[in-house]
Amino acid sequence: MDYLPKDPAILVSSVNMLLRDEEFDTLEALCFAFNREPSEIKDYLLDKGFVWSEQQKQFRPIGYDA
Repeated sequence: MDYLPKDPAILVSSVNMLLRDEEFDTLEALCFAFNREPSEIKDYLLDKGFVWSEQQKQFRPIGYDA
Protein backbone atom coordinates (compact mmCIF):
# COMPACT_ATOMS: atom_id res chain seq x y z
CA MET A 1 0.00 0.00 0.00
CA ASP A 2 1.49 3.31 -1.10
CA TYR A 3 -0.95 5.67 0.60
CA LEU A 4 -3.82 5.69 3.08
CA PRO A 5 -7.26 5.81 1.45
CA LYS A 6 -9.48 8.87 1.89
CA ASP A 7 -12.81 7.05 2.09
CA PRO A 8 -13.56 6.58 5.82
CA ALA A 9 -14.75 2.96 5.61
CA ILE A 10 -11.80 1.90 3.47
CA LEU A 11 -9.40 3.86 5.70
CA VAL A 12 -10.70 2.09 8.83
CA SER A 13 -10.45 -1.27 7.12
CA SER A 14 -6.92 -0.58 5.87
CA VAL A 15 -5.58 0.72 9.18
CA ASN A 16 -7.14 -2.12 11.15
CA MET A 17 -5.78 -4.69 8.68
CA LEU A 18 -2.25 -3.26 8.79
CA LEU A 19 -2.27 -3.33 12.59
CA ARG A 20 -3.94 -6.74 12.83
CA ASP A 21 -1.51 -8.33 10.39
CA GLU A 22 1.33 -6.79 12.39
CA GLU A 23 2.69 -4.72 9.52
CA PHE A 24 2.97 -1.99 12.19
CA ASP A 25 3.14 -2.23 15.99
CA THR A 26 1.26 0.98 16.75
CA LEU A 27 -0.99 3.54 15.13
CA GLU A 28 1.83 6.04 15.57
CA ALA A 29 4.27 3.86 13.60
CA LEU A 30 1.72 3.37 10.84
CA CYS A 31 1.04 7.11 10.63
CA PHE A 32 4.77 7.88 10.55
CA ALA A 33 5.23 5.51 7.60
CA PHE A 34 2.49 7.29 5.66
CA ASN A 35 3.56 10.80 6.74
CA ARG A 36 0.34 11.45 8.67
CA GLU A 37 -0.38 12.55 12.23
CA PRO A 38 -2.29 10.09 14.45
CA SER A 39 -4.48 12.92 15.76
CA GLU A 40 -5.41 13.87 12.19
CA ILE A 41 -6.64 10.36 11.44
CA LYS A 42 -8.36 9.96 14.81
CA ASP A 43 -10.19 13.29 14.43
CA TYR A 44 -11.19 12.59 10.82
CA LEU A 45 -12.57 9.15 11.64
CA LEU A 46 -14.28 10.34 14.83
CA ASP A 47 -16.17 12.85 12.67
CA LYS A 48 -17.18 9.91 10.42
CA GLY A 49 -18.41 7.73 13.31
CA PHE A 50 -15.34 5.71 14.28
CA VAL A 51 -13.34 5.86 17.50
CA TRP A 52 -9.84 4.57 18.26
CA SER A 53 -9.69 1.77 20.84
CA GLU A 54 -6.22 1.65 22.37
CA GLN A 55 -7.10 -1.57 24.17
CA GLN A 56 -8.06 -3.36 20.95
CA LYS A 57 -5.61 -1.38 18.78
CA GLN A 58 -8.23 -0.73 16.13
CA PHE A 59 -10.85 1.75 15.02
CA ARG A 60 -14.37 0.74 15.98
CA PRO A 61 -17.79 2.22 15.17
CA ILE A 62 -18.96 4.53 17.91
CA GLY A 63 -21.10 2.45 20.26
CA TYR A 64 -19.11 -0.74 19.62
CA ASP A 65 -15.89 0.54 21.14
CA ALA A 66 -16.18 -1.16 24.51
